[in-house]
Amino acid sequence: MRSYARWIGIGAAVGIISALVPVVQGRIVLHDVSGPLAKLTSTVSPPEVGPPSFEGLDLTSLTVLPRRVTAPLSAGRTAELTLDPDVQQSTQAIMDRYGLPETGAVLMEVKTGRLLVYASHVNEGKPYDVNIRATAPCASVFKVVTSAALIEDAGLNGSTEQCYRGGKSQILADELVDDPKRDKWCSSLGGALGRSINVVFARLAQKHLKPAELGAMAGSFGFGAPIPFAVANDPPKIDVPDDRTEFARTAAGFWHTTLSPLAAALLAQTVANGGVALEPRIVDRVVQGKDEVWKENRPPRVLRRAVRPETAAELGKMMRETVAAGSAFKSFHDKSGEPYLGNIAVAGKTGTLTDHATDQYYTWFIGYAPADDPEVAVSVLVVNTPIWQIKAADLARDVLRTYFASRGHSGVRRP
Repeated sequence: MRSYARWIGIGAAVGIISALVPVVQGRIVLHDVSGPLAKLTSTVSPPEVGPPSFEGLDLTSLTVLPRRVTAPLSAGRTAELTLDPDVQQSTQAIMDRYGLPETGAVLMEVKTGRLLVYASHVNEGKPYDVNIRATAPCASVFKVVTSAALIEDAGLNGSTEQCYRGGKSQILADELVDDPKRDKWCSSLGGALGRSINVVFARLAQKHLKPAELGAMAGSFGFGAPIPFAVANDPPKIDVPDDRTEFARTAAGFWHTTLSPLAAALLAQTVANGGVALEPRIVDRVVQGKDEVWKENRPPRVLRRAVRPETAAELGKMMRETVAAGSAFKSFHDKSGEPYLGNIAVAGKTGTLTDHATDQYYTWFIGYAPADDPEVAVSVLVVNTPIWQIKAADLARDVLRTYFASRGHSGVRRP
């Protein structure tokens, strides 16, 4: 069977359209409708007055001061940013300490879209903004998108069980065929997300989803379109292979998708916010000399509804498994099993993939906390050699520790 890349296909088209959905000020009601455009509807009001041009904004040249973080703009202007100086400085210090080849981290307020951390590190060569580059494979982070499609389009839930064999580091065609005699293990969909069991996602996607449905769900989460943001950014990409085995691998996170840390933070924020994506904002005001040129006073801007609230809630329950008992357990708990964040539950998803051709080892963590009443969404990408020093989940944990410790949460100590 033939397989080809549809970089601008159904999913991309949905993403592009949804990124352009008009926004309403104040409270917004997003109505569910039937049909393929169900994820794109919103109540429409007259366009709001937007911010001035952020021409020349350089987010690789941040100045962290005790009470604010600034970045240069063109024409002698300065942008005062939404970033939290304490958490920003701590995150950047960890990146610098480990000297990681390429790292990006974003911390975003769930209910406002304001960014509190925007840290990027490149160990060699000319610095560039890792957070806006969608060159890294999504890896198993894409399982969140696949889970959303399985829940919303196929009617499954976190308790749906699938038996399996193999699939630990690759997925063979034979492993996609149900065989009660050889399928020695079984897992719920929620458990498979938490422990990142590849073949469970591959089998369920092959049995319950069409490539167009998975592509459309990716588009609903913003794949195929750049994010409305203060600086230009790469659109996350997806190709949807026609080949059944390769489609199943894609659903499990084996290549065919890319993501930027900024887009990854928005993905986590969308789940945390009941399926509604907000515009990420990083500029609080613009000054020139002692004069204030512009001040951000607009309400949060809704980009789109990606999934129904019920779907987002089910995803959130499943993502809690990642930290509570799954692939990020060791990162978020000490050797005695005590959580680093005390009684603050975290919902998350890890991703790991090695590009043997370039010797690059990609690790991801996306998530939000507290899981039961979300305040912040986080995304971290760490690109290392196969001999790694720190994974994305470790860095994300320390970003969250710094954030909650700085706000006086009991039982949470700074890293």
